[in-house]
Amino acid sequence: MPKLQKSIQKRDALIRATITLVNNDGFHAAPMSKIAKMANVSPATIYLYFENKQDLVNKTYIEVKSTFTAYAFKTYSPTLSVTEGFELIWKRIADFKLKQCEEAMFLAQCDNTPIIDEPSRQEGIRHLQPLLDLWKRGKDESVIKPISDYLLYAYAINPLSFLMVAQQRGEFSIDKTHIEAAYQAAWDAIKV
Repeated sequence: MPKLQKSIQKRDALIRATITLVNNDGFHAAPMSKIAKMANVSPATIYLYFENKQDLVNKTYIEVKSTFTAYAFKTYSPTLSVTEGFELIWKRIADFKLKQCEEAMFLAQCDNTPIIDEPSRQEGIRHLQPLLDLWKRGKDESVIKPISDYLLYAYAINPLSFLMVAQQRGEFSIDKTHIEAAYQAAWDAIKV
């Protein structure tokens, strides 16, 4: 196997192990030694790719956020109406969160803890720019409530994380009817 391919595989294994351990045990119960063991690499190997645990977690966050937003905005076009654009983005976010549970759970944890440093958090927000631009246009066109983007996100997008967790625990099974009802509730929460 070529050296570069092996190197990429090791880095990816470290990212996967970080996501799994953080999801199962939390940030503080995921020491570098445990991450290395789960990734099947020596602890020293981690430092070839990451400066320290903070760097590993921050880079994992940015990588997962990038994958998430690439999926969410893949079929979005700014030429869509605000209503059509929001529905498309919202449903793709829902699809990602329900199909890519490990990654979505990791992002939810990152969004609800101070473990991610501020520059990484700001980079993560920049990945959401198409949604933020859509909301700005919606506010300018008086289609979306003129409130903070944080409030819009809290009422329209964050409930998906709650549903994802409930489904993962086996407390609730989400079907197409639930998705439609959840979308309508999200839209009703932010539309004028």
